[in-house]
Amino acid sequence: MVYFCEKFTMKKADQTRQMIVSKAAVLFNRQGVSGTSMSDIMEVTGLTKGGLYGNFKSKEELAEAAFEYAVNQVWDEISLRTKEIERVPDKLKAVVYFYKEHALSPPIEGGCPLLNAGAEFDYNHPTLLPKVKSSMEKWHQRLIKSLEKGIERKELKAELDKEQFASVFIACIEGGLLLSQVQKSKEAFSRIANHLIQQIESIQS
Repeated sequence: MVYFCEKFTMKKADQTRQMIVSKAAVLFNRQGVSGTSMSDIMEVTGLTKGGLYGNFKSKEELAEAAFEYAVNQVWDEISLRTKEIERVPDKLKAVVYFYKEHALSPPIEGGCPLLNAGAEFDYNHPTLLPKVKSSMEKWHQRLIKSLEKGIERKELKAELDKEQFASVFIACIEGGLLLSQVQKSKEAFSRIANHLIQQIESIQS
């Protein structure tokens, strides 16, 4: 009986921690880490200060967990969209269409977590910057791996500069999202999306 209670308690603790992270992720992504207080998080979670600090030692630790959660939410949705697609060029196009569709309605309210965190962490929260850099590098490497697969399958041109294409792809996505956010219009990203689709078609073998 004691063992059962311990397992139940641990499960409940994990659920509470996950709830805190998911709700904090929206606040941080919408208001920034500096613009979000622990009182704000207490309000949306319904927990006391002791309840929050019982799960996270500091706001910075919670911000790291919330950022990882937000990024994974986006990547999980993209994976669901692309997992049944066989050809690499079509996978790349699906990613572009995903961001075009969600330019003004992102999976996490407030916009792209990479874009938002990258702009804020560099100046106000340098301890969190490595998380942002790591996520960017993972995205870059995933793209390169996909491009390599496309070249091996002869779906993409053998002379393709994988590093450059991956960098430009990410820059266009993030830049397009920024323009859409500033202008409150999908048209800004639509122009970027059209350009990327043309680029993807140009590298097919």
